[in-house]
Amino acid sequence: MAITRKRSFRSRIFISFFAAFSLFAAATILFQYDREKKYRATQLENTLDNITAFAHNYIEQNHLVEKKELQQLDSLLSLLPLTHERITVIDSKGTVLYDNVVGDVSSMENHLMRPEVQKSYYSNKGSSIRKSATTKESYYYYSISYNNYYIRTAVLYNVEIKDFLKTERIFFFFIITIFILMYFLLIQLTKRIGNFISQLQDFAVSAAVGEEIEKEPNFPDRELDIIGKKIISIYNSLNKTKYALEVEKDKLIEHLNVSAEGIAVFSKKNEMKLSNKHYVQYINFISEKATISVPSIFEIEAFKPIVTFVKAQQKEKLYNKAELPTLEKTISAGEQYFKIKTIVFADKSFEILISDITKLEKRRLLKQQLTSNIAHELKTPVTSMKGYLETILNTEDIPAEKQRHFIERAFIQTERLTDLLNDISLLNNIADAGDLFEFKQLNMLSLINEVVENRKMQLDEKGFKCIIDVDKTTMVEGNESLLSSCIQNLVENSIKYAGENIDIIIRNYHSDEKRHYFSYVDTGSGIPEEHQSRIFERFYLID
Repeated sequence: MAITRKRSFRSRIFISFFAAFSLFAAATILFQYDREKKYRATQLENTLDNITAFAHNYIEQNHLVEKKELQQLDSLLSLLPLTHERITVIDSKGTVLYDNVVGDVSSMENHLMRPEVQKSYYSNKGSSIRKSATTKESYYYYSISYNNYYIRTAVLYNVEIKDFLKTERIFFFFIITIFILMYFLLIQLTKRIGNFISQLQDFAVSAAVGEEIEKEPNFPDRELDIIGKKIISIYNSLNKTKYALEVEKDKLIEHLNVSAEGIAVFSKKNEMKLSNKHYVQYINFISEKATISVPSIFEIEAFKPIVTFVKAQQKEKLYNKAELPTLEKTISAGEQYFKIKTIVFADKSFEILISDITKLEKRRLLKQQLTSNIAHELKTPVTSMKGYLETILNTEDIPAEKQRHFIERAFIQTERLTDLLNDISLLNNIADAGDLFEFKQLNMLSLINEVVENRKMQLDEKGFKCIIDVDKTTMVEGNESLLSSCIQNLVENSIKYAGENIDIIIRNYHSDEKRHYFSYVDTGSGIPEEHQSRIFERFYLID
């Protein structure tokens, strides 16, 4: 395979050099041939020019045109140096006045449009080789324009004239000899260059696929051999380093892909060099667009402080690498919260890290709200109990019946306080350890029936009727304790606040591939409209 490539490459080099020299030789031959041909033609035209000038002088001296005695030109023919020569006199309109070959010139066509006459009309002199329309023989024509007539001389374009116009052949033999010598010289030269290039080609092919070069090529010259071995040594070293870097790069990319943070690295020209899937997801969510181009991310309103920070840091000349400029910012998008951290490196490139802190932020806000609500809600039962107990302690001779009434009211407030504390404990469990709850498939009809059965005595006492419209095959994935607490709270609220002799209706009113939708309705007194907006506010109670 390698031998075939070497021969093929050598052939291409040889053909290239050979074609270049052949073109040069051909151009030289053509140039010399054309130059020789023009020289021969110039010699012939010089002779015809002398004949024309001689004829013109004879006509002018003897006033042959004015006397219309142009036939006297016949006497000149014996003095001319050429044989088969022809002399034609044409007036300015193209009418033939004299022709030594044709006796009756009146029968000849108008000659104004003859090529040689036209050339002499525009440039004083003109020549052409063509067949005569009158004699049907080929001539070499030469025409000169004078004041009021043209004199055209011609010689029969026969073998003698053709041989005269032919170039010397010795130059061609010289070129052919040089051509043959160059042929053998090119064979030797291309053989040497071909071997050198072919070895470089084999090395390049191996290097392109990342192969380690074990066998070092043997280059023809000592200098090339040293350079070649150094190149191969450097290549093998770089190849090993490249492999090690690729391994580390794969580890880094894998780490980025499994990381929960959105990470992107940008050049100093704001060109994204690296990013993971979470970065793209977070950016799309923050921008509220399904897809967003890389240049457009810096046009997002939330990113303006980051863009300003990066531009300011990129203008700085130098800074301590151990203290890279960093900016942290928390932004909200819809109901989610993100922390964006930007780091600018010494080469003015920078990195953006986006963390979804929605759960942490909501937990913080929830605890803040929870603390506020607890402080508010605990005041009511504590104040009530304190008031009842102070009344008992500070009032003398209080009737036993009244005293019992105050104690019972204080006991009710302790129960309410206990419920509040249980609710707080449950909410803390959900907020702080929500991921630890066990989720499993639950039959909703069985779950609802169990809650209703546990509260059956209280429901019967108040004349409640429960209507459950849930299919026995309805299964949901959830935590049994939390779902039971949810339904139980709704039922207890109806018992406490809805009134008496009412209906409770629990329905599975819709289902799709992902969810089941349930409704809980009671026919009791309901919630006043002004309080309905605060239904899901924690610990909120109407008077």
